[in-house]
Amino acid sequence: MKLPKILVVDDERVMVKGIKFNLENEGYQVDTGSDGEEAVDKARTGQFDLIILDLMMPKIDGLQACMKIREFSNVPVIMLTAKGEDTDKIIGFECGADDYITKPFNILELKARIRALLRRAGAAAQQQREADRLTQGAITLDLSGRAAWRDGERVELTAKEFDLMALLMQNPGRVYSRENLLNLVWGYEYIGEFRTVDVHIRRLREKLEPDPANPGHILTKWGVGYYLANNMADNV
Repeated sequence: MKLPKILVVDDERVMVKGIKFNLENEGYQVDTGSDGEEAVDKARTGQFDLIILDLMMPKIDGLQACMKIREFSNVPVIMLTAKGEDTDKIIGFECGADDYITKPFNILELKARIRALLRRAGAAAQQQREADRLTQGAITLDLSGRAAWRDGERVELTAKEFDLMALLMQNPGRVYSRENLLNLVWGYEYIGEFRTVDVHIRRLREKLEPDPANPGHILTKWGVGYYLANNMADNV
């Protein structure tokens, strides 16, 4: 099981050392930094599950660092600050922070907030993975990973084969003419024959259908076009 990776950035080295020690004892992987620029650089390359940023740091402060991180990442961010005013917290949230802890703080509270944010981020990531995964019958597509499976076995699709299958799976039961498919998958600027669609449909059937000669997933509406069986109801 992959251990959560946390970045802790604060110019108070004793504080950083203490947080690192406690989090590593909890089983987390911990990297550290001492200024805002280092926080941004490490966040860009480190693939962290959570970042802890001090508000007041050299070079750029925690608010600026958080805003820069938000330009390329949705990683959960906890802001640490000696300021306890509500206005400071509001500014922190508006800059992209997910939580705010005022110094001095109880390390147990920090651990609890970390666990809560990681749970929330994990649930959101799982929901996104489920949203990105399409399944119809024995066929599964992972939209974000651009991967395909048939009966649990990986199937290699070309870029256009994947785009074509994704369109059909996102709209099961909807019939597309060859012209529609050329426009939607290849683009309006594509100059080609409708035969291009037929060839790609044939290849998809060969790769994804148990019996390509008698397809049960990728169906033909004679005289109209192609469509994906809607939850296999078209085969009953």
